[in-house]
Amino acid sequence: ALLAGNTVILKPAATTPLTTLRIGELVKDLLPPGVLNIISDANDLGGAITSHPDIRKVSFTGSTETGKKVMAGAAEALKRVTLELGGNDAAIVLDGVDPKEAAPKIFGAAFQNSGQVCIAVKRAYVHESIYDAMCDELARLADAAVVGDGLQQGVTLGPLQNKSQFEKVLGLIEDARTQGKVIAGGGRAEGKGYFIRPTIVRDIEDGARLVDEEQFGPVLPVIKIKDGEDAVRRANASEYGLGGSIWSKDLDRALDLAGRMDTGTVWINKHAELAPNIPFGGAKFSGVGNELGEEGLAEFTQQHVINMAKA
Repeated sequence: ALLAGNTVILKPAATTPLTTLRIGELVKDLLPPGVLNIISDANDLGGAITSHPDIRKVSFTGSTETGKKVMAGAAEALKRVTLELGGNDAAIVLDGVDPKEAAPKIFGAAFQNSGQVCIAVKRAYVHESIYDAMCDELARLADAAVVGDGLQQGVTLGPLQNKSQFEKVLGLIEDARTQGKVIAGGGRAEGKGYFIRPTIVRDIEDGARLVDEEQFGPVLPVIKIKDGEDAVRRANASEYGLGGSIWSKDLDRALDLAGRMDTGTVWINKHAELAPNIPFGGAKFSGVGNELGEEGLAEFTQQHVINMAKA
């Protein structure tokens, strides 16, 4: 937004203001007064921003339900919006993949920031021929993870950000116990705080809350598939379409399946990789518009055409 020449109001979520306010401290002497304005609230200023007549564009990152409210608030003034919303990213792992090689990458993409990432792997569809081995590898990695204070040496996973999300994830785990088999983790970690052990659930199917909903926490359901076409069909059945990935030794096959995934981004043999020169956006209930790349820059501009004839 700044590169495109705009003045900006930047408002973090009410539950996570500190990093954004710190950015303000760092850049306050680098920009002219009024160019970048950072405000924090008690979750009561979002509507004022989206409906304000002097604000021409709103870019929002957050939940799908809040995104709908942002879009509705912006509609009265035909304000343009970019929405980067919820996701339920599927990792589709085909036959021939080495579980020992792929599992650490999938685990890392699922449990980064304890799963509190919009494009984290939220569900894994694994071919029946390697299903048991993949489940075992993921469970081994989960058991080996060190949960605790991120300022302590050796800790690999931190807490959930707030009590509400902590309780939601614990509820999803308990529901998953009736739908599948918990093979690692399965509850809160020892000590004070909103810490949950990284949890792997196998023998679970579509229709379970943990598979169909965005958990946004350290829990990964692993679903058995017969082939890639079956997995793509099941992945596409979600209302979300932020990202997804195909894992295969056959790149032509992976590329064919990737072209049929109804998501803004599909990675092959990796997941959750972003770069400033590559556009990023969601399909379906995962968002509107693009961030990053030339396409993302254009979202913060107004096209202006001058069409002239000879005098």
